[in-house]
Amino acid sequence: MSSLNSVPAKSAVASARRIVVKVGSSLVTNEGRGLDLAAVGEWAQQIAALHAAGKQVVLVSSGAIAEGMARLGWARRPHAMHELQAAAAVGQMGLVQAYEVAFARHGLRTAQILLTHEDLADRKRYLNARSTIYALLSLGVVPIVNENDTVVTDEIRLGDNDTLGALVTNLIEAETLIILTDQAGLFSADPRKDPSAQLITVAKAGDPALEAMAGGAGTGIGTGGMLTKVLAARRAANSGGHTVIASGREPDVLLRLARGERIGTELRASVPVRSARQRWLANHLRLRGRVTLDQGAVRALTHGHKSLLPIGVVAVEGEFERGDVVACVDENGVECGRGLINYSSGDTRRIMRQPSSRIPEILGSMSDAELMHRDNMVFRRPAQEA
Repeated sequence: MSSLNSVPAKSAVASARRIVVKVGSSLVTNEGRGLDLAAVGEWAQQIAALHAAGKQVVLVSSGAIAEGMARLGWARRPHAMHELQAAAAVGQMGLVQAYEVAFARHGLRTAQILLTHEDLADRKRYLNARSTIYALLSLGVVPIVNENDTVVTDEIRLGDNDTLGALVTNLIEAETLIILTDQAGLFSADPRKDPSAQLITVAKAGDPALEAMAGGAGTGIGTGGMLTKVLAARRAANSGGHTVIASGREPDVLLRLARGERIGTELRASVPVRSARQRWLANHLRLRGRVTLDQGAVRALTHGHKSLLPIGVVAVEGEFERGDVVACVDENGVECGRGLINYSSGDTRRIMRQPSSRIPEILGSMSDAELMHRDNMVFRRPAQEA
């Protein structure tokens, strides 16, 4: 098994500002016996400490179905879809309450975010979900994300929040995904069957050899095994996010990782978050239109890498929807940047040349003050610097 060259001495979590933490069902529910309030309290305490240190944390938590099974007295996970959804509905009540109480002890508010894979595949719902999570993080709130198991079917069959954790990592451009599980990490073979199995400390996310090592199913409580975690790491790496797979039973595991200690398995992305994001915007998305900017807006983009405001737009070409990729050009037609636009072409025409403060008056509401946010743009260098 080959590791990356020039691996940093410290864990990827140490330098990360935005982190997604995923905890598995067996950890949350004490192997299916019901919510482990002590464990929930420990994670809340550690996340509160990370929050105090200036890190933004989104928690992806399994456990709704498992907690519902415990409350309903079911010893085995049911197969019927309506029973799975009923268990999720019952268990979600306890899960949310447990996190709310645990974080409140540290003066932190929480918010429940229920997502499906469809939410993250649909452009508008994707943008809405991202905007909501960004707003919560800016308010100092800890988002608690789970699959919306009570209304979907495919997600329960696919069954793993490891994938959801990776999708959320992509969604909010987190630098690191931490997957807490009941295993110490990824081994070269199943340590329960092969005493010579070695813990993989650091490897490259997406290495095909990892999937062969990962094996099959997990416990009877959750539905994801080590393979889903390896595949999640590969998905997170698509947007530049590193992944750490570690035991949730390690004392102060999140704090120790944040201090740089290496625990479990770190699967590293080959490009940083920003490079991956800019490459995606620059090369892999089809332009749906363009907006012509005045000189002040061009200067703000090319020299200051600022967000694009409606007041700087003098013309709109093409028909596009919110979330499409649109080029920004100067009055000679030279492109100075491109990015994901926050308003449709029709709405953009209505608010161009207007200050952002007038957007609610003109459109009836305001989803964003910026026409394009700088985090969703890639900029062209000025001609004299090229």
